[in-house]
Amino acid sequence: MRIRAPLSVLIGTAALAACASTPPSVDRAPPQPPPAPTEGYDWILHEEAGEARLAYGVPESDDLRIALDCRPGEGRLEVVALAAADAEPVIQLESGGQAGTFAASGETDLIHDGLILSAAARTNEPVFRQFRHLAWLARWQDGEREVYVPHAGSAGRIERFFAFCG
Repeated sequence: MRIRAPLSVLIGTAALAACASTPPSVDRAPPQPPPAPTEGYDWILHEEAGEARLAYGVPESDDLRIALDCRPGEGRLEVVALAAADAEPVIQLESGGQAGTFAASGETDLIHDGLILSAAARTNEPVFRQFRHLAWLARWQDGEREVYVPHAGSAGRIERFFAFCG
C-alpha cells in the first residue's frame, strides 16, 4: 500500500510537468504585419521574346536593387544584385520566414563602384515560393535587411513572372 501512494504522486507530478513544458500553439502567435512599400520603388516586369526580367527599383531608371531573369518554362532563375567591392560572393534572400543563400559570381561594376553579383537558383526554392505567395522579398547584406515590397496594383507582376518562368 505504501508503494502505491508515492508512485501515484510521482505519476501525477510527471503529468503536470509534461503539461507545463508544452510550447504554446503556433496558432496563438500574433500575425506579423506585411512590410510596407518604399516610395518610388516597385517591382518592374519586362518580357521579351524568350526571356523575362522582374526587377525591383525605380521605374525608368538604372536604380535597381535586385533583378530576377529567366527563360520560359525552364524553372531556373538568374539572381542579379549590386554589392560593395569587398562583399562576399553570395546573395542572401528571405521572404516570410523562408530563406535562401545563393553562391554568386561577381564582376566589377564601374557605374556603382562595386560588384554586380550573379547567382543561379530554381524557381521552386522555398524562398521564391514564399515570395510568389506573399509578393515581397528581402535581401540581407552586411547585416542589414532591405525589403522589396510592391505597391498596390503591381503584385500581379510577380505572379506573371513566375508563370512565365515555369
